[in-house]
Amino acid sequence: MSGFWQAVLYVHLVAVAFFLGGQLVFGLAVVPVLRRDEDRTRMREIARRFGYGSLVALGVLLVTGWALASHYDLFDSSTLQWKLALIAVLIALTLVHLRFAKAHVLQGLILLLTLAIVWLGLELVVS
Repeated sequence: MSGFWQAVLYVHLVAVAFFLGGQLVFGLAVVPVLRRDEDRTRMREIARRFGYGSLVALGVLLVTGWALASHYDLFDSSTLQWKLALIAVLIALTLVHLRFAKAHVLQGLILLLTLAIVWLGLELVVS
């Protein structure tokens, strides 16, 4: 792997770490602690900041993922096709979640989809 493509993969993985890691930290640490606060302002502010960061990470993931799939000629891979389908669902659920932030089941679905997408990404790298 050339230095440039290794750097593209590195940026892709950092964006994955932010997107997935942020979901885990927010869901497992921030929400349980701040849920007890009567004033939900802090939780909303953290969620908003994480949401903006997640949108940036998602954009980076789309650009770097597309570049990697193109460079390594993966668009015929059924694994990539499944990953792309799940990404489309993930984006749709994320947009719905922006509108209905209190629908916690959406966040759970987004987390499960993210985990499945990461798994498929690992399948692509290992194969």
